[in-house]
Formats: sequence, C-alpha cells, structure tokens
Amino acid sequence: MALSLKKLAGQTAIYGLSSIVGRFLNYLLVPLYTYKITAASGGYGVVTNIYAYTAFLLVLLTFGMETTFFYFANREEVDARKAFSTASGAVGVVALIFLVLCLVFLNPIASFMGYETHPEYIAIMATVVSLDAFQAVLFASLRQQDKAIKFVTLKLAFVFSNIGLNLFVFLLAPVLYAKGWSVMNWYNPDYQVGYIFIVNLICTAGVTFGFIPEIRNMKPGIDGQLLKQMLKYTWPLLLFGIIGILNQVADKICYKFIVPGQEGEVQLGIYGACVKIAMIIAIFTQAFRYAYEPFVFGGQRDKNSPEMQAVVMKYFVMTTLLAFLMVMMYLDIFKYLISSTYWEGLKVVPIVMMAEIFMGVYFNLSFWYKLNGQTWWGAIFSAIGCAALLSINFIFVPKYGYIACAWGGFAGYGICMLLSYIFGQVKSPIPYPMKSILGYFVLAVALWQFSVYFCPANRILMYVLNTALVLVYVAVMLYDERVLVKQILDKIR
Repeated sequence: MALSLKKLAGQTAIYGLSSIVGRFLNYLLVPLYTYKITAASGGYGVVTNIYAYTAFLLVLLTFGMETTFFYFANREEVDARKAFSTASGAVGVVALIFLVLCLVFLNPIASFMGYETHPEYIAIMATVVSLDAFQAVLFASLRQQDKAIKFVTLKLAFVFSNIGLNLFVFLLAPVLYAKGWSVMNWYNPDYQVGYIFIVNLICTAGVTFGFIPEIRNMKPGIDGQLLKQMLKYTWPLLLFGIIGILNQVADKICYKFIVPGQEGEVQLGIYGACVKIAMIIAIFTQAFRYAYEPFVFGGQRDKNSPEMQAVVMKYFVMTTLLAFLMVMMYLDIFKYLISSTYWEGLKVVPIVMMAEIFMGVYFNLSFWYKLNGQTWWGAIFSAIGCAALLSINFIFVPKYGYIACAWGGFAGYGICMLLSYIFGQVKSPIPYPMKSILGYFVLAVALWQFSVYFCPANRILMYVLNTALVLVYVAVMLYDERVLVKQILDKIR
C-alpha cells in the first residue's frame, strides 16, 4: 500500500503541475479581466455565462468517454489501442456534427441565448468546445499510458499562450492602437469580451497540433462491437456527467433567464468573479482526479483497494479543508485577485468552497458504482442533487440574488455526497474513518468561525490570530498522522 500511495502522490504532483500552476497562472487573467471590464458593464457576466454553456456542452460532447476509455483499456480482453481509436473516433464524429449544426443555425441559437448582436461569440465557442471534446480522449490516452510529461507540456502550452495573447490584447494592443500603428487597424477597444473568446480559439487549435503522433497512431475506423459495449457503459455516465456539470454551471446558465437584461449580466459577473477565488479547491480536486482515476481503475483487482480508498479519502479531506482555511483566513489578500467593483460578492466564497469540497468527496465516493459497472447510480444521485440546486435557484434567486446560487450548489453537492455514501456502504462497504473525517470538518469550520467572531480591528493582529488558527489545524493534522510523520522523518535522517 505504501508504494501505491507513493505512486499516487507522485502522479498527483505531476498532473498538479499542469492543473495547479495552470489554474494559478490563469488567475492572473481574473484581475486582468475584472480590472479592465468593470462590474457595471456586465461584460464579465457575458464571459461567465458563455463559459458555463461551453462547460456543459463539453460534458455532452464527450459523453463520459474519458472514464469509459479507462475502463475498457484496462480490461484484459480489450486492445487498448482499439479502445482509444473507438472512443476518440466516436467523440470526434459527434463533435463535428455538433459544430456543423451550430454554424447552420447560428442566428436562432444566438438569439435564444440573448446574443443576437454578437452571434460570432457562439460560433467561436462552438468551435472551441468541439476541439476540446476531441482533445479530451487524447488527453485521457496520455494519462492511461502514464505520459504525464507530455500531458503537462500540452496543458501548460495552452496556459502560457492564452496568458500571453490576453496580455497582448488587454495591455499592449490598446497602447499600440492609441499610437496609431497601422498594423493595429484590426483592433477595436470596445470588443474586449470578443477578444477573450478569439484568444481561446487560437490557443485551443494550437494544442491540437501537439496530438499529431497520437492521431497518427489511431487505428482507422471505429470498432462497432466495442462501441456498443462502450455506449452501454457510458450512457449512465453521460447522464451523470450532464447532471453533474449542471450542478456546477446551471446557476450561471439560468441566471440570465431568472434576472434578465443588464442587471442580470452585472450580478452574474460579480458572482462569477468571486467564485474564481473559491476555485482553489477545484484546482486540487482536478489534479487529484487526473491521477486517482487511472490509479483506481488500473488497480481495481487489488485486494487492498477498499482500504486504500478509505485512506485517500481522509487525506483528501484533510488537505482540502486546509486550503479552505488558508483562503478564508487570508481573504483580505485573496480578494485583490479581482477588482474592488466586484467585492460585494465575496460572501459567496466560503459557501462555494465548501460546495467544491463536497464535490471532491462525492468524486471519491463514486468508485463503488464505477468499478462495478453500475454507473446509473451516479446519474440518480446527481439528478436529485441537481433538482435541489435548480429549485433553490428558481425559488430564491429572484429575492436573494446570487447568494442563492452559492447555497444551491452547497445543497446539491451535499445531497449527492450523502446519498453516494449511504448507498455505497450498503452496496460495496469501504471502511472510511468517518470519526476522523467529520472531526476535521468540525475543526476547520470552528476555527474559521472563531476568526470571524473574534477578529481584531487591527489588521496585523488579525493576521497573527488567523495564522495561529491555521497552525492549530496543521498541528492537529501532524499529531493525528504522527506515525506517518515519524516514518518520513526517519527516512530523511
């Protein structure tokens, strides 16, 4: 088990490089966007809304083929190369059909979404999400083959090119345009939102060229018999994925319909900007998922798998709650990631962060039905959670605004987490250390609330107190894991 945990930690670190570093660097774009696009303009609300649609569509177009590919590629009777070609080919065909339909019916779609004056936004992002869908299985293949370095390289290539082009468009281009450079005749200072989407398209298309060796390695055609088996396995995952992503983006998609017009775009922009601060949990969860999913599927016949999952769950909760405390204790610093015109929405940060932790726990709990091929359980749990989220949004957003969106996500993921745990312990029991896990939740929330109610007026004293509270949490962690800590120290010596 120790060797397996060491391998998992190493893989998480490698994949975390692309996820954590990439997301952190992309955080640099959040202040760029929010300082250049004021909250009152509603422009960031447009960005938040359209990216919510693309996240939903990406799940729809990949229809669970990443997880399905892992499942079949690790079966002894299936040729991994054939599984890759079939999965990537199926996703590629669906993505191409989607793109053609979007371009043919572009104006009606743009009008329905409220962007009839800018249908090109929809055309650009439809192309982006189609390319992303095709790339999803290609990235999954890299993970399955343990090609973590290439995975990281391509992910970071997108990040750095995206940041570089955004810096050019928002910082350098306006200066050159103001100086009257003839090469800048294409630039329109009022088209900032559109340039965000154009840059995304350029960078996404560029990454596709990095997959030329993998594309050449694909076996021609799609294995029809294997595809039938894959679709049988994946359709519950598709439903599960759709409902799962709706738990993340339904509030941002529906907001313009619940609060229409400019007011809705302004409020959505404030909410979307503040949610970015809370995404540190999502960064860790994504890096963890990239490493853990192939790790579990590859070792599904390991007799220690249940015990391994129990230990990993505890460490996941410990780590994410530490991240929660770090952000909340130093929110006065993190808030400068966004312009002060968006600060009124900071109250959603702790709610959204805790919802993200629930989502991560739910992901950890999902393997009992994934490994048993009973993925429809995930669809049921997610449907119930999504129903709760949507109900809270439609009932309470008109009265309470975007704070109801945050509580909707909290309730949705909390319900999914609880249902998956309860049914999982009946169907496929795993010895989770619940006393310890719940203890960390209570400790983290108690320390945070202590800092809220006993916060000194003096900023320096506030940081001293909050740092001390974080150290209390770390001390409890170290004491709880004192045997493991001792083993690590003995090796260092």
